[in-house]
Amino acid sequence: MTTKLETLELALKNALGEGAAISAALGEVTVVVKATDYIKTMTTLRDDPQLAFEQMIDLCGVDYSTYGEGTYEGPRFAVVVHLLSLAKNWRVRVRVFCPDDDMPLVESITGIWRAANWFEREAFDMYGILFDGHGDLRRILTDYGFIGHPFRKDFPISGYVEMRYDPEQKRVIYQPVTIEPRENIPRVIREETYGTK
Repeated sequence: MTTKLETLELALKNALGEGAAISAALGEVTVVVKATDYIKTMTTLRDDPQLAFEQMIDLCGVDYSTYGEGTYEGPRFAVVVHLLSLAKNWRVRVRVFCPDDDMPLVESITGIWRAANWFEREAFDMYGILFDGHGDLRRILTDYGFIGHPFRKDFPISGYVEMRYDPEQKRVIYQPVTIEPRENIPRVIREETYGTK
């Protein structure tokens, strides 16, 4: 007797062939595809009647630059997509790595699932991942004048610029960050009867 997870793995192997690395861990199936096979794989996952992943439920970017405490040597950026099949009642995770770390780029899946539109914009805004073929790739969470991509591991915690209202100029201005590093010392309570009353 095969489990539902094993049935899903077998269906994925039959539909995708040797072009994808399929693994199962902790009750979830992950498919890792090459960037060149990304659109073809996603179309197959949606259209194959044995799989029927008609709904894209999540898409996000990942920065692997500090993965494995610095021992990881693969591509830096990846896009991870979670798909759901309502007809088959199963889920799959698809991971595609961007081949170029300096200009992370994969094809857009908005032509397959329209719901990917804002998710891809968020991955662009937060990680700087470009989606070829996306019709409206612009920032979605940060300001249009924002510099950098805040979810990248090398982005400074305090950012590059800060925004504030200047009462003399009567407008909002941008200026370099002026936060000085400081050490927070925790308050130690030394009362012997603290918390007993």
